Parts: sequence; C-alpha cells; structure tokens
Amino acid sequence: MMRTPFEVPMDGLPDRVTIYEVGPRDGLQNESAIVPAGVKAEFLARLAEAGLTTIEATSFVHPKWVPQLADAEELLTRMERVPGVRYPVLVPNERGLDRALDHGVTDIAIFGSATETFARRNLNRSVDGSIEMFTPVVARALENGLDVRAYLSMCFGDPWEGPVPVEQVVRHGRRLLDLGCSQLSLGDTIGVGTPGHVTALLAAFAEAGVGPERLAVHFHDTYGQALANTLSALRAGVTVVDASTGGIGGCPFAKSATGNLATEDLVWMLSGLGVETGVDLESLVATSVWLAGELGRPSPSRVVQALAAESPGRRNVTQVPAEVPPAVEEE
Repeated sequence: MMRTPFEVPMDGLPDRVTIYEVGPRDGLQNESAIVPAGVKAEFLARLAEAGLTTIEATSFVHPKWVPQLADAEELLTRMERVPGVRYPVLVPNERGLDRALDHGVTDIAIFGSATETFARRNLNRSVDGSIEMFTPVVARALENGLDVRAYLSMCFGDPWEGPVPVEQVVRHGRRLLDLGCSQLSLGDTIGVGTPGHVTALLAAFAEAGVGPERLAVHFHDTYGQALANTLSALRAGVTVVDASTGGIGGCPFAKSATGNLATEDLVWMLSGLGVETGVDLESLVATSVWLAGELGRPSPSRVVQALAAESPGRRNVTQVPAEVPPAVEEE
C-alpha cells in the first residue's frame, strides 16, 4: 500500500497551509469518559512532535457544561510548551479570561453563533447578548498582549432554523472581527455545507471587506463534504484550516453534528496537492493509533484506518470506522 500520495500540484492553491489543531479541546470535550490530564498532556506533546504549530489545548468553559475539560488548569500546569508552538485556549467570558491570564496563556478564542437559536442553546443569550459578553473579554485580552481568535458557529445550516443566509453569517462575522479579533473561523457545525456554498460565503466576506487572510474554515464531515469544502476554501485564498487528529469531535448542543475533519485526511490531501504543512503524517497516524487505544474506540479517520492497518497488532483500534458521539459547544 502507498504510504504517501502521488504529488500532483493544482493551480490556484496556496503554497503552504497552517493547520489549526483542535483535537485536544474540540475533540476530547466530546468524550463520554473523562480523559486524564496526563494523557492530554502527552497528546499535546505528540502533536507538537508531529510538526503541528497551533494546537488548541483546552477550554475554560464552566465544568458544569463541559466536565471533560474541568482539568484545564491542571493541564496547563503539567503540559510542556514547545518553543514556536502556540497553545490557544477557549474562553467564554471574563472569568475564563482571568483564569487564562493567571496561567500565562498567550492566545485565546471566543465562540459566537450565526443564528439566534444556537446562541440561546449554546451561550444562553442572544447574538447581541453574546457580543456584549465578548466585548470586554477581547478588549482586556488585547490590553494584555494576547491574540484573540473568534469562532462563528452555524455558518452553513442550523438544525432548528435551517439554511443560514449568507448575508447573516457575514454580518455576525464582521461584528466579531470588529471587536479586535485577529481571525474568524467559519464553522460548518452540522456538516451540511457544499463547495459552492463555501465559495459563495467567502466571496460575500470579500465583498464586505474581509479577505481570506482574516478567515479560517472549520468543517465537520457529517455528509462527507469536509475535504471538498476545504479545497474550495483554499481556492478562494484561505490558508488556515481547522482539523482534529483522528477526526474526533462533534457538538453536544447540536446533536446532528458528527466528527471534525480529520487532520490526517487533510494532510494526505494537501501532500498530494504539493501544499506544505510541516506535519509528519506517519507521526500523526501513530498518535491517532495511540489515542484510539486510550479512548477505547477506533479512529474515524480514513487515512488512519488505511495506514495503521498495515501495522501488526493495531487492527483492533483502526480497522472499523467509529460512530463519533456529539461534541463541542461552539463551531
């Protein structure tokens, strides 16, 4: 079996893509069992060793809502920070920011919604109310020299409201950027987007004065469209793509959402296109095999299944695609 794709570059793509790894936060917060802080710390170390340079470490969301990440402070104390690697932390409010500042965090993320229903279910407030909540968080973070990223959920469809108008997504996305966020990650929370929809949304942002250099994409693979949607985003100039090692993740507040785009699947595609990522695929696959053993279930990543199946003694954690339980509270 081929362990690397045949490289055939395609015109109109960036030379390099930054992978924003969300597995330790977006993926693990969806697990039904609590993953020990020591395992999480090793996961972070393995990801950095594989060449990932932006790894979202954890979240300061209240443990009542995300008990799987209740050990955020312990993890930040135990983890080894690798020079040149950024470890963003998700924060929902000023209290979360206080905790992040106390632990020397340099990069944070906030999470908004493009729809009113999901804002109510996820943040327990309206879209306007969420902007009011985020305003002092972003201002204080910037005053303290932190970088702030914004997530925008339900950019392509909402299970309660249906299709989300492009202009609505652009309007709410602009509001988050106007707070001072350096980047906006556009989330297909329930995985219903298609390539033409992605192209239209990015074009609408460009017409509103927001170029691809300010945007990232965050696709879920519910309908198998994540890689196709990513390729459309790259053609539109986007160079930052969110992904989760092993394809773990989903959304507990949107039960129709399944796993995130698998980092291994993304790296395979980009390698075949001649797009640099700086990520070692073999190391990443080995990490997913190890993580599958820790979680007690197989990795849903197709690349992990294909490559790890060749390794003796590992079929039990890789050969059968897993049904991923619902997972995160934002994208």
